[in-house]
Amino acid sequence: QTDLVENIDGEEKLGQPMVNLTLIRDWGVLDLFVLPGFRERTYPGEEGRLRSGLVVDTDQAVYESEREENHVDLALRWSHVIGDWDIGLSHFSGTGRAPRLVPGMDKRGRQVLVPYYDQVEQSGLDLQVTLEEWLWKLEVISRRQRGEQMTAATGGFEYTFVGIFDSDTDLGVLVEYLYDDRGDRATTPFEDDLLVGARFVLNDVQSSELLVGMIVDRDSNAKALNIEGSRRLGDSWTATLELRTYPSVATEDDPLLAAIRNDDYLHLEFSWYY
Repeated sequence: QTDLVENIDGEEKLGQPMVNLTLIRDWGVLDLFVLPGFRERTYPGEEGRLRSGLVVDTDQAVYESEREENHVDLALRWSHVIGDWDIGLSHFSGTGRAPRLVPGMDKRGRQVLVPYYDQVEQSGLDLQVTLEEWLWKLEVISRRQRGEQMTAATGGFEYTFVGIFDSDTDLGVLVEYLYDDRGDRATTPFEDDLLVGARFVLNDVQSSELLVGMIVDRDSNAKALNIEGSRRLGDSWTATLELRTYPSVATEDDPLLAAIRNDDYLHLEFSWYY
């Protein structure tokens, strides 16, 4: 489950009780998961940033399943490497981790958003092929939810210029396309968007890296800028930097980003290893 309080990028996760069986065979790796119990997604509160215009009232969470958070979910994934190709197929059956946010009222009569967790059937495909300096990727999901079928995909490439300007630094150029066939009904603002970015890897003793990316909406021309960097400091410390800003968002065209259009996010972290 995603923890949106710890970080807004969706990469921070909450733990999940599970039973996992992995079968390693010549024809690939098969992972089988039984997921008992459920953890709700976390959202920033009234004073939290970045958040939606209305507060998400997690105390009123609603489930489609009568067993609510005690529903047992099942998942499986097959993966295999064939030459330059990495292939993965997956399927999930159970309570969707990404809730719909429906209008509601809290105990004080104020308007809020209430998380509604549907039962979903979702299948996925992920492909990656490495051809010298080229890295091509594709991820596709097809989900059945509330009697409707939806498809979303992300695909693109990264081309690496090795040793630019006769140095040890590598420069990777990234281009991706993000698609969701629900269009304006999508629960993500990136339903018809283009990502362009660059990855700098200095290949030094400090393992210094910098990733810069911008997502541009093809309809409204809204932009989201993301910068991530990391560097080791001495033998025991690591510094990481994250910056997110939204330099161009139109309220009427991007309702999911409208609430944070004037916000910037800066995260600087120092970690000590012992």
